[in-house]
Amino acid sequence: MKTIDEIIRSNRDFFEEAEPSGGHLARFERKLELRFGKATVKRSIVPYLLKAAVVTLLVTLSSLWTWDNFIRPDRNRMTLSDVSPQYKEVENYYIHQVKLMESELGTITLASDPAHNEMLEKEMKSMDSVYVQLQKDLKANPDDERIINAMIEHYQTKVEVMSYILNQLKELRNENLNTMEDEKVSI
Repeated sequence: MKTIDEIIRSNRDFFEEAEPSGGHLARFERKLELRFGKATVKRSIVPYLLKAAVVTLLVTLSSLWTWDNFIRPDRNRMTLSDVSPQYKEVENYYIHQVKLMESELGTITLASDPAHNEMLEKEMKSMDSVYVQLQKDLKANPDDERIINAMIEHYQTKVEVMSYILNQLKELRNENLNTMEDEKVSI
């Protein structure tokens, strides 16, 4: 039995001179379609992914721009940490002190009179509104030392007021505990 290579070599002249008959390519494609089914068009997912990436990027950038220019609550304010690293340390120290005292106040004021708690919250909000105004002034005049000093003094005053309130509440609580103990003993 002859191999296909031997057949092609022995009939080389026939293969090189003869051309396929007309419509050969069309018949061949028809036979392939019948044998393997309709040719499916393969679509790439890359164009769809690129479109989705572009839309995502545009939505993200527009959201960030909107947040920065319209929604951000502190866009008109500037903090001490924006001025210099030294002021950042000072601001962080006072913020830490205020948070410590606020947590301590929270534990003490829970048991006291609700009217006192409301008055204390009102005073703290008033002090915070003064600081917000100082932040706005600093944004308008970032090199003004008077505003920077006023902000630092505000923190110092807030810490002093809070420590005074804490001491008064502790004394009041201790007096109440002593009177309760005295009442238990006298009964």
